[in-house]
Amino acid sequence: MLPAPAPDSGPERVGVPLDPALPDLHHLGFKLVLLAVWAASSFGVGYFAEYLQFRIGPWPFRYWVAAQGGVLVFIVLIWVYYGVMRGYDRRADEAASARRDAGPRG
Repeated sequence: MLPAPAPDSGPERVGVPLDPALPDLHHLGFKLVLLAVWAASSFGVGYFAEYLQFRIGPWPFRYWVAAQGGVLVFIVLIWVYYGVMRGYDRRADEAASARRDAGPRG
């Protein structure tokens, strides 16, 4: 037996704009910036790496940029994303506990 659909889903919700209170929408711009940095470092730097004419060991520097640079930038972006999302979660937890503490008292 299939589970009942959630009350917020279904054909009647098609075309309805996203709720601006969704937590994911608050940091969507941050995710887009990280994606742009990743794309620029992966494709842009690799495209212009041909002009890097010095050598590291027996390989030209452009080899290192193409082979390892994108991976290293991606790892750094993962750590940045982790740190920023951890901060968002802490602020959300603090706000939720403040709302819970300031709730109705009677």
